[in-house]
Amino acid sequence: MDLGLKGRKAIVCASSKGLGRACAEHLAEAGVDLVLNARSAGPLRETAEQIRAAFGVKVTPVAADVTTEAGQEEIFAACPAPDILVNNAAGPPAGDFRDWSRADWHMALDGNMLAPIEMIRRCLDGMIARKFGRIVNITSAGVKSPFKPLGLSNGARTGLTGFIAGIARDGVAHNVTINNLLPGLFATDRMTSLLNMITTRDGISEEEAIAIFAKNFPAGRLGNPDEFGAYCAFLCSARAGYITGQNLLIDGGDYPGTF
Repeated sequence: MDLGLKGRKAIVCASSKGLGRACAEHLAEAGVDLVLNARSAGPLRETAEQIRAAFGVKVTPVAADVTTEAGQEEIFAACPAPDILVNNAAGPPAGDFRDWSRADWHMALDGNMLAPIEMIRRCLDGMIARKFGRIVNITSAGVKSPFKPLGLSNGARTGLTGFIAGIARDGVAHNVTINNLLPGLFATDRMTSLLNMITTRDGISEEEAIAIFAKNFPAGRLGNPDEFGAYCAFLCSARAGYITGQNLLIDGGDYPGTF
């Protein structure tokens, strides 16, 4: 399918690896020029070089902290008028809420709620004026099915979800959409950190922990980031202009509810 994106420009956050990189790769495959953002310059530069070589699009790495005003300024200096924004950030650490300080909550909110909102603020009106825009926020399946040890993520991402529900209809008449993608368990570094917590807690091997997850999953496996990237690229496409304000699960059927 031609996604109708050739020549468009995208900002993809937290895109040096994992789900963010997969989204960037599928956008590049569709002909989108990219500004990639992450904090670590080395891995980000390597990812940019690999995507550029594979797909022949313009790829600009911006190593910066997207939770800061200075970092956001750097990103938008590299791409002042994006057609596509993919908000993404590493989730805060797992744990027990009794141990979390006010500073822990502020860090979670900055990364998983406030920074995405500020990125949207900086580009939404321009997208509306140009009559094209796609904003995808990578949140978590925990928004619909909370996992108690990930309370920092549950709280911050649910806050973002509520905010998006209030603004997602503002631009759709101008061909600007805002949607949230809710990943379940994928084979990424985030999954590795969860596995480490479980192996330490339960005294089992990583292979045993993965087998437990797979056994309890309808799909019988972890998700492949490539699947996620393809879904994201479709939501960003010219074909998806009638989809907005949605929380779209991609979790291998793990969530059992009707709504």
